[in-house]
Amino acid sequence: MELRTLMAPAAEAAVGVMDAVPADRLDAPTPCPEWDVRALVNHMIFWSGRIEGAAHKLTPPAEPGQDHDFTVDGDWAGLYAARVRKAAEAWSHPDAWEGTTRLTGEGTAMPAPFVGGILFLECVLHGWDLAVATGQSARFGDDLVRAAYAQLDRIADTGRKLGAFGPQVPVPESAPLLERLLGLAGRDPHWESGRA
Repeated sequence: MELRTLMAPAAEAAVGVMDAVPADRLDAPTPCPEWDVRALVNHMIFWSGRIEGAAHKLTPPAEPGQDHDFTVDGDWAGLYAARVRKAAEAWSHPDAWEGTTRLTGEGTAMPAPFVGGILFLECVLHGWDLAVATGQSARFGDDLVRAAYAQLDRIADTGRKLGAFGPQVPVPESAPLLERLLGLAGRDPHWESGRA
């Protein structure tokens, strides 16, 4: 199955998690060592907008930067839902995956399939991060997990060089695929907020 056909389901899975984030958990730790829930929410909102523009090969618009706190602007869950749905829709078109594109408007262009894959992985991996950080049960369909593992297996080394993923966490081959995906992405599959 082409990754582009799974963009909308991945986005909806992440939206479901974001919608259930309690405002009183914004300062809670996450599996991403340098981010609390607020920082993770802001990251997801910011980059979903940038990745949507990359699908259209557009220069990023002038808007709040990465240091902006979207959680003080009102309906941040609604903002994320709107942005990630637009991004998923943009990346559902075959032409989005052709050629090269940029996330920042500067620097070296990257292959469009790499950037589209980043959005997909952001939804699944950061969806999981956000779920476990806020006491939710992280549920992703088997098709999403299989596709995420295949995508991450292709780009993990490059992603680590770019600082997108931490060192791989050893996970037994007999473990469920979601746990192996998380380990490949540098996450402890058994991370718990209380033990952070």
